[in-house]
Amino acid sequence: MSDDLKAKVQDLIDTMINPAVAGHGGFVELIDVQDNRVYLQMGGGCQGCGAADITLKSGIERLIKEEIPEVAEVLDTTDHSSGTNPYYTAGKA
Repeated sequence: MSDDLKAKVQDLIDTMINPAVAGHGGFVELIDVQDNRVYLQMGGGCQGCGAADITLKSGIERLIKEEIPEVAEVLDTTDHSSGTNPYYTAGKA
């Protein structure tokens, strides 16, 4: 894993992504970067939110790939069925 790539992703999370999702009480945490894949975890208002996948794919992943073209994929490692009041629960589709 490139420490430089991880630092670029973390900077983007700190300066652009977290300020945007903070308006909904959420945050994004960088878990790891391996083989140009970024592993994130969503928390706060983002954990269990019904729009979390849309936020990830249409917002977060798009932004990361635009700003850091060497990123191939962004993956969500969040357990969206846990938390104090998740919108998503296992078994609902």
